[in-house]
Parts: sequence; structure tokens; C-alpha cells
Amino acid sequence: MGPRLLRPLSLRARALLALAVAAVVPPLVILGVRRAGLEAGAALGAAVLVMLPLLAWLAALWLAPLLRLTRALEGAVLSYRDGDFSLNLAPDGPRELIDLTRLHAEMGLALREQRQHLAQRELLLDTVVQNTPVALVLTAPSERIAIANLAARQLLGDGRSLVGLDFATVIAGLPETLREALAGDGDRLFMVTLPDGSEETFHHSSRAFRLQGQPHRLRLLRRMTRELSRAEVATWKRVIRVLSHELNNSLAPISSLAHSGAELARRGDTVRLPQVLASIGERAAHLHSFLSGYAAFAKLPAPRREAVDWPAFLARLATLGEFRVDGALPDKPGWFDAAQIEQALLNLIKNAHESGSEPDAVALALRLQGGELGIEVLDRGPGMSEVVLAQALLPFYSTKRSEPGSQGGTGLGLALAREIAEAHDGRIALSNRDGGGLRVLISLPQAR
Repeated sequence: MGPRLLRPLSLRARALLALAVAAVVPPLVILGVRRAGLEAGAALGAAVLVMLPLLAWLAALWLAPLLRLTRALEGAVLSYRDGDFSLNLAPDGPRELIDLTRLHAEMGLALREQRQHLAQRELLLDTVVQNTPVALVLTAPSERIAIANLAARQLLGDGRSLVGLDFATVIAGLPETLREALAGDGDRLFMVTLPDGSEETFHHSSRAFRLQGQPHRLRLLRRMTRELSRAEVATWKRVIRVLSHELNNSLAPISSLAHSGAELARRGDTVRLPQVLASIGERAAHLHSFLSGYAAFAKLPAPRREAVDWPAFLARLATLGEFRVDGALPDKPGWFDAAQIEQALLNLIKNAHESGSEPDAVALALRLQGGELGIEVLDRGPGMSEVVLAQALLPFYSTKRSEPGSQGGTGLGLALAREIAEAHDGRIALSNRDGGGLRVLISLPQAR
């Protein structure tokens, strides 16, 4: 029985065949030797001499596919270690080994597909990183640059490769403002004068994280000049539209009333003339108030912080707007510019009344916690939609007159309150209340 005839047999069949040969051949040999007239001992020895080569041949024939498969698997594992998943094993031997070879081929195919997929993703990610307009620098624990995209190379290294260089050495020759921003850890917006004399505005962002157990830092540097210029132009256009609309609304009636007054004076009708002049004065006063609001927003001085006595401050504010106080007053006096905070709260209280809230539902709440003062203006109006909440604090953003935050349609009430809060190193936040209404919270740091 040759090797080719044994290949289709399974391992179990081969083992049974070997046992059958070992069980049948020795008795036959012994019987033949006995018939030849030899003794039993000689017959047994002859049987052993005949069986040893036969069993050795059967063992070699049986183990040969396993040895070939073992060598092939060893080569495949070495190829996998080197990243080569293209090796395929030829099916050979018993059915069990053929099935194992088939499974190995399927595993190799799956690994090749996964490797190709990862390679495509890495190529896509590298293409995105290298071609993004944001300068990106990744530094290793030793502050050696691990990744620097094309924008970073152009900005920091005149186009040369930065990988492997010391980050502090790379930024040593940069303008001072840019060098200080890159050496810091926080997010900031700053302006740099470039060697050609032009000014460029940048935004720097820095984040620390662990990669393969090692601390790394990612720095992002984005040019903001074009975006800020577009935003500035859009803001100026909005300002011009608002000013033109308000000026036209006031100047057109003034012009018409002036013409009517002149006509009445020509006719000698002085009875109606005071009414015409009063209307002109009213429209002029409205226009003056409107322009004063813009001037106050544009020329807000730096706050002059001082200790503020709460009863006196609230009593003065109550003469300007109607509200009630929720809860007890803080034990310690406030620390802020009383005139500016009074203006901000007056705008918010006015907005609360214009929202359609009941007058007695407009409330002011004060709390002092953790070195921070919180001033809440509460109402029970319709509140704000998500769209309005997202934009209500922007300058010149105006909603309908019936909604809070409009200040007569100029869009400066909440914006001025925000400007005042941020000038005090504080913040302002808007949120809808449960049960209806709006909550405007001004948070101000207090003197320790």
C-alpha cells in the first residue's frame, strides 16, 4: 500500500491499519517459521525482526504529514510575525490535516483583509492629518517630535521635516508670542507679527494623553485671521443694517413732522404746533437713547470693583425696575462695580417684564458659594427656544419684542450683560425653568 493510497485515510484509519498489521503479521510469520521446522523462540525472533522494519515504515508513513504540516506552520508563524500573511499551505495528508490546512488558509485570508483594511485606514488618516490646514505637532515623553504635518512643517520649520527633533529647539527661533503660546499648556487666541510685517491671528490648543502607556502631548495651531475677518465683516454689516433701520424709523417721522410744523407755522396755526414739536422731541429722544446704548456697549470701561452693601444696592435698583427678592441676602458684601452690575441687572429685569411674565413673578436671587457670587434673574414668561438660547448672548442678535433678550430690537440687552460679566472675569448663562420662564445667571468671582 503506497503513500498515495494512504493520503485519503484519516488519522484514526491509519492507526487502525497499523494495529491490524501489528496483530496479523506476527502470527503469520510465526506460523510460517514453525512450518519450516524451527523452534518457537526462533519463530518469535524472526517475527520481531520482520515487524520492526514494517512498524518503522508505517510510523514514518503516518508521521510524515504531521512533520510536513509542523514545518509549514512554523514557516507561516514566522511570516505572520514579519507581517506577511500571503503564505498558503498546500492540503496534504489525512482529512484532519486537510481540514486544519483549510482553516489555516481561511485565517490567513481574514488576517490579510484586516491588514489591508488597517493599512487603508492608516493611509486615509495620514492623508487627512498631513493635508489639514491646522498645524499639528505630536511630541513624545522626551519632547521629541513624533508627528508634524505639512502645515506644522511650513509654520515651524520652513518646510523641512521635524520628526525626531527636540520641540524646544524647534520653537526657539520663532516670534516671542508664538513661542510662549506653544510652550504653554492652555488654549488661547493670540496675534503674531510675521517676518514679512503682516499680522496673523492664531488659536493654540494643547492636550496631554497616554499612547501605549507613555505620556504624549498634542498641539494644534490654527490660523484664525480669515475667519475672524469674515466674522468682523458680517458683524459690521449687521450693525449697519440695525443702525440704518433704526435711523430710518426715527428720521422719517422727524422729517415728516418738521414739514408739517413748517406748514402749520406758515398758515399761522399755532394750536397744533406744540404737539408736532413734542412728537419731534420724542422721536429725537428715542434716537438718542438708541445711540447711547450702542455707545455704552462699545465704550464699556474697565470695572472698578469695590465692596457693595446689599440693602443699599437693591434699594437703588428697585427704583429703576420692579422685582422681588427670593431668599436671604448673602452675609458678606458683594465685590464688583456697582454701576455696571446695576446696568446689567436693569437690562435683565426689563427683559423679564417684556417677556410677558406677571410683574410679581420677576424675581432676583443671590447666593454666595465657594468664593463666587451668583445673581439670578427669574421670570415666568414663555422662555426661549433652543435656537434663541444658542444665539441670544451674541451682540446685535434680536428676537421679537415679545421675547426676552431683545431690548427694543437692538440685540444689546443680553450682550451688554455678558460684556459686563466677562469684564468682571465672570460669566452669564441662560436656561429655561421648569414650569415655564427663563433663568439668567450671572456668576462673579468675589474677593477672598
